Parts: sequence; C-alpha cells; structure tokens
Amino acid sequence: MTSPGRTERLVLPGVLTAEQAAATVAGILAHQREDGAIPWFRGHHLDPWDHVEAAMALDAAGEHERAESAYRWLAEHQLPDGSWYAAYADGDPAAPTDRGRETNFVAYVAVGVWHHYLSTGDETFLDRMWPTVYAAVEFVLALQQPGGQIGWKREAPERDGDAGAAVADALLTGSSSIHQALRCALAIAEQREDPQPDWELATGLLAHAIRHHPERFLDKSRYSMDWYYPILGGALTGTAAKERIEEGWDAFVVPGLGVRCVLPNPWVTGGESAELALALWAMGESDRAVDILRWIGRLRDDEGMYWTGYVYEDAAFWPEEQTTWTAGSVLLAVAALGGDEATTAVFGGERLPAGLDPDCC
Repeated sequence: MTSPGRTERLVLPGVLTAEQAAATVAGILAHQREDGAIPWFRGHHLDPWDHVEAAMALDAAGEHERAESAYRWLAEHQLPDGSWYAAYADGDPAAPTDRGRETNFVAYVAVGVWHHYLSTGDETFLDRMWPTVYAAVEFVLALQQPGGQIGWKREAPERDGDAGAAVADALLTGSSSIHQALRCALAIAEQREDPQPDWELATGLLAHAIRHHPERFLDKSRYSMDWYYPILGGALTGTAAKERIEEGWDAFVVPGLGVRCVLPNPWVTGGESAELALALWAMGESDRAVDILRWIGRLRDDEGMYWTGYVYEDAAFWPEEQTTWTAGSVLLAVAALGGDEATTAVFGGERLPAGLDPDCC
C-alpha cells in the first residue's frame, strides 16, 4: 500500500486522512495491469481519457513509476494516425471494444504527460513522450472545424486501411477538455523549445468558440459537465466563470449530496462532483469546493474506492461499480486544494500558454 507519508498533499480535513488517501491510491493500483493499463476496474474496459486521469492521481500520490508505466502503455499502443480506440476490454490492446476514436480521449495524453513532467522533472520522459503527444494533437486538430470547435470523433473504420468517417458535430465538454490539453501540449513544446504556432492559433480559435458561440456545439445542456467544463478546461475565467456557475448551481447541485450528472434525474455522481470541486478551486471558490468533496464522502467504500453514483430518491448506489477514474478525480481535486504543485499548475492554468486570441489578431 502507498505509505501515508507519500500522500501528505492528499490530506483534507473532513474529506481524506493520509491513511484514507493511501487506501484509495492502493485501490487504483490494484486495478492497474502489469503492462501499465488502468481499466475502469478489472474486467471492465479502459478508455484513454480515464486511464490518464487515474495515472495523474498516481503521480499526485508519489507513485511516479506506476504512472509512467501508464503513459508507456499509451506510447506503445498508439495507432498509426496518432489516436487510440475509444475502449479496450480490460485494457487489453489487442481487444478493442469500440473502434471509434474520440478527440477528447486522444488529446488528454498531453495533460497527463505535462502533469507527470511537473511531478518528476524528468526531461528524458518528456522527450520520449513528445512524438506521442505530437501525433495525438495532430489527429485532434485535423478534426477542428472552421468555427474553432473540434469534431467529436472518427467513426470505426468499415474496412482495413479506412480512416473512418469524421464526425463534425462538436461537444462542448469534449472541446473544453481539448482546450486544456492543447494548452498543456503547448507548454510541452515550449519546454522543449519546439514552437508550434499552428497549435497556438487552433487553441485561440477553440477558446473563442467556447466563450462566444454555444450554437457551434451540440445541445447537451442537461448534463452538468457542459455547465462546468468550460471553466475546468480553462476557457472561461473570472467574471464569466462566476456567472456561469451561479446560473446553473441550483439546477445541478444537491446540497449535502453532490452534483447531478444529468437533469432531471435524482442521481449525483462522484466524478462530476470532484470535477466541479476542481473548477470551483480554479475560480478561487475553495470553501465551496471542500463542501462538495465532503458531501460525496457517502460514496466512499470502506476499502477506499468510490461508488460511481447515488440515486437519492431510492437511497441506492448505482451503478454497482467503483471506478479508478472516480477515485482519481477525487484525489486530483484534493491534491489541488492541498497545493500539489503539478496539479495546481495543470488545473489552475496560470502558467499554461493561452494560444493566439482571434479577437485581437
């Protein structure tokens, strides 16, 4: 088990003790395969985004070798076009279960790689992962639309050698996550003194679409992620972020329980709640962030993992699963509130390149 001494930044009164944090980290490690893959849980699938989220939590806990093995899995199993499939059975690279390639899943490797570098200072790792990050970003930006938004995915190829049909429809949550990933990719490029001006322009165009053109995205406003992700992804800050949070607060936040996943369902979820806490922290609303994390303590299992959600009208945990990414999102929120430097840099965004502003250039 991870020792409590290695989880000092994961202590938050009323949320986690060092021993509890260590148990949660041990729970994630127990589901990681020997080759580095981190499925939702053993026997379920791996998707690249949640795999990275769990790996970042391991770095926040000081489990740098295990986190690096997760990034090595991505580098070794990246497809020739720079992407990964959307799902792999139990993290088995030879057993994809969804051969679509989702842009926000692909982009998130840049966030994880930058976080690992900031956690370790390992320049060799950064150089080794640069081709993986570069190819992933190029895949994603090939689906950027003229309005700046990023197309959702490429469909599964119908035959060998087929690229798969490009889906131009864009998701606000996915594009917001990609915005954060592009900024991290630009930070990696800057650290390596390998400027990428096309990426800077693409990032600025994407931010402009998120801030000013909601009509360019599919309407998923029933989902809480579409409410807070423009803030979590760094596109909305300051007064605009504050106004957006206040606008949706009463609809999505259930006092004492957490954050609804989707309206009008009476279902709060750990992942969305922890992500909202991260967004609140990034806005300077740490007190409200801590409240959210305390509320979802009811989702915590005695052994340290977290149930995905809670249907409060039935007083039931549902679905009956405890995922590595839910645990990871809680640990990352606590790490940010605890001042972990790598986590605050990645999710606070103050030192991340912002891209070129299309309003002024």
